[in-house]
Amino acid sequence: MVGRSRGWSGVVLFAVCAMALRCSSSAPAESAEKPSVPMPPIPIPPLPIPPSTEPSPGDGGTTAPPDGGTPDGGTSEPPRATRCAPEGGDRHWVLEGEALTVNLRCAKGLTGPDLRFTVSPLPAGATVDEVTGTFRWTPAKDQAAVWTLALTERSTGETGTLEVGVVDNWQAGNNVPITEPEKYTEEYGLPVFQLFFPGELTAGGYLPVELVYRGHRFIMEAKYRGATSSVLPNRGLTFKFPENDVFNEPDRAGGFMGRRRLVLITHFNENSYLRPRLAFDLWNRMAPEHIQIKTFSAVLYLNGHYRGIFTVADHVDDELMERHGLSKTADLFKAVDADANFSRIDRKGAPKEKLYQGYEKKEGKPEEGWPTAFAGMEALTAFIADSDATAFREHRAEHLNPQDYEDWWIFNTLVLGTDSGAKNAYHYQEREPLRPFRFIPWDFDATFGQGWDTRRRGATELLDFAGDNLLFKKMLEDPAIAGPMRERYRQLLHGPLSKQEVLRLIDGYAQELEVAAQRDQARWGQQYRTYERWSDRTDFTTWSEEVEYIRRWVDQRWDLLERRLP
Repeated sequence: MVGRSRGWSGVVLFAVCAMALRCSSSAPAESAEKPSVPMPPIPIPPLPIPPSTEPSPGDGGTTAPPDGGTPDGGTSEPPRATRCAPEGGDRHWVLEGEALTVNLRCAKGLTGPDLRFTVSPLPAGATVDEVTGTFRWTPAKDQAAVWTLALTERSTGETGTLEVGVVDNWQAGNNVPITEPEKYTEEYGLPVFQLFFPGELTAGGYLPVELVYRGHRFIMEAKYRGATSSVLPNRGLTFKFPENDVFNEPDRAGGFMGRRRLVLITHFNENSYLRPRLAFDLWNRMAPEHIQIKTFSAVLYLNGHYRGIFTVADHVDDELMERHGLSKTADLFKAVDADANFSRIDRKGAPKEKLYQGYEKKEGKPEEGWPTAFAGMEALTAFIADSDATAFREHRAEHLNPQDYEDWWIFNTLVLGTDSGAKNAYHYQEREPLRPFRFIPWDFDATFGQGWDTRRRGATELLDFAGDNLLFKKMLEDPAIAGPMRERYRQLLHGPLSKQEVLRLIDGYAQELEVAAQRDQARWGQQYRTYERWSDRTDFTTWSEEVEYIRRWVDQRWDLLERRLP
């Protein structure tokens, strides 16, 4: 390379001098008290590099291009091997007002006295000991956000990131509401919904709101939802997004993309925070052909105030059906009380005035209130109620999807859904052309060892729900139906619904929710224990105790089902 430098000493000298001036102009100040004033950079023209005249080591001819070079003489520096790869570990979570210490290091294992670590931008109140690589910070009450900070090791010039999630300390006196909602994207690893609205929401209809999620601000609508949850201190909600600004969450539950409506399920009466997710996941695992409901856990704030953990779920509507390749122009009925039992007799033993008693119409034309709005549900109920065993067995597939409705019985007896044997279910029917009904489950507070009022239900209760649902009764009374149905039950228990798989799911939810659940318990635990519907209980559990209760319940029930089915 000595030969290549001849004749270029003047240009090189100019470049060296210019570089010296440029470096000195941007040198950091020696002390924070006397910051230097940077000089404007001096433009340096590119240095022309002449073609090499050195012979190729192989044949004495033209020079072979160096790594990254080109045959016509262009060159580039080979990539420098990574020696440090500075890091601060996984994302750190700290509550406002609590101290955080992070040891910065080289992921590649490089050590030595010359290492120097810097962090930029350095948050107010934070410090870095560059020599020891120690980052310290006690965030103030107005610093709640997810911070992504640039991390540099000076001696190598290599960069990385330091992520710190500062959690809003709503329990602290004189707490400052989150100042930058767009930057408060997660809380202890769970996504955060921040809802803003004037006045009060209602369950009667949608009202305009603003929602901030993952840094994006939606102008949309929301309402409270549910019959039971509408009277609870912490209520569930439904979100409705505009057509031109739909909800997208690519990283949860395999992706929530293009959603116009979402449901936020409250956990005030379900202190494990996992029953709905576990139930829906088991339903989804039973068969890929099921109309499936995706879920994930998230944290909700209302007008800057912490509300706690909710399960985010698909909204059962025409768009959900379309995502499953079904028609949007179809009927969707919801069973809202126990009279939705496919019988001409109501739950009290009296003749029904109308066969669609117990249902609401959620989708389809004509709408509820118009003649023939419930014609499809009336026809299905009449077929189940009036057909003899032979007609039921031979023609049921013309009226309903057999696997959907047999799986409903398997699923409900598995999880002991004591509030879902007839009600809390959706029934969907395409009408052009007319097709059999499909089934979608809903509402799982009363599952996995507790009833609708949170009281304990034993793992050894083998209810078949035939007394609640005439459809179940007719399926169980016919050996040609009940035999294969129970055989499928056994196969599922040894496959996608095995005890090992279910316990693995529970452990995964528990690991994800652990810190956030303790925070929710601090907000709602006392009100939960003193709520009038179940305040006389003497067996209340903490979150970790409830998770362990569900694990034991599953362990015992699955062992029982291996020996005996309902």
